[in-house]
Amino acid sequence: MKKLVLGAFILSFLSACNSDSVANQNEEAENKTNTGTTAARMCPSEEIRNKALQSNPELMQKFVQLEASTENFANDLKLGKVLADGSVEIPVVVNVLYSTAAENVSDARIAEQIDVLNKDYAATNTDIGKIPTEFQSVSAGDTKVKFLLSKVVRKSVTTSSWSGTTDAMKKSSTGGIDATSPANYLNIWVVGKIVYGAGTTLGYATFPESSGLWNDGVVIATPFFGKTGAASPYNLGRTATHEVGHYLNLRHIWGDAKCGNDLVADTPTQTGSNGGSPAYPLYNRCNGVKRSVMFMNYMDYVNDAAMYMFSAGQKSRIQSVVAASGSRAGLRVL
Repeated sequence: MKKLVLGAFILSFLSACNSDSVANQNEEAENKTNTGTTAARMCPSEEIRNKALQSNPELMQKFVQLEASTENFANDLKLGKVLADGSVEIPVVVNVLYSTAAENVSDARIAEQIDVLNKDYAATNTDIGKIPTEFQSVSAGDTKVKFLLSKVVRKSVTTSSWSGTTDAMKKSSTGGIDATSPANYLNIWVVGKIVYGAGTTLGYATFPESSGLWNDGVVIATPFFGKTGAASPYNLGRTATHEVGHYLNLRHIWGDAKCGNDLVADTPTQTGSNGGSPAYPLYNRCNGVKRSVMFMNYMDYVNDAAMYMFSAGQKSRIQSVVAASGSRAGLRVL
């Protein structure tokens, strides 16, 4: 069972940054082999977060407070102190930056993506029945988070390639689109291509300690947004499901380290990320324990068709940040 000991976790969280980067590059190469495509699911959200925390003491303090309040919420939930239904409807602004007609995703495709988010977070997705018996007892069910499209902002640009290290797509002064009230709206930027390091990535997100900052939100590359016209095997809209998970304080399921800690007790510890479409059971050995991992969790790196669940522990973390006392309480505006 994984448990958060806050001080020790923070130290390990920071010290793991450089080694995890190398491990993630190896995992990305494995994903390319597994999927047989030139694109692989590689999400640098955690790496971007690590760099920001190391360089910004104020952000680090918010992170410490965030994890402390998350743990307190989970304990209160166990003790029956959280009695309200907890349903929250999050208003969404989609910012589309396009240099070609193909990059100018249609209103229908945007609505399709919002529908995917609502189904995945409510556990009404059509493939929810695939959850293995072993994990059915810890399935999240409805996370009580809903998404409502508020508006679409479009901008014709001359570039289709955007840097994930500068967040240029999020500033009008650098050719992008300024976020709409980021403390009150989930901003999603859809861009032709996202460059990160020596390669490209499907998407990335900020975590709740960034709530209200100018760059707060989710970025997704056009080929992996929505379903219609999206690129296989990432064509079921689940890049957004994964990245919004980070936005709502979910870590990668393997904790971005070998046998790492995602701060969720009911997700089995695993040696690293999984790509492609694995077959259940998929055994890993961590800390002397051999068991199947939950590769079908939205916070792993598998193909869209192979991911279809959150866990109850992840639901608790999500609810803690959108609660009235949570770091994303400003989203409760409707």
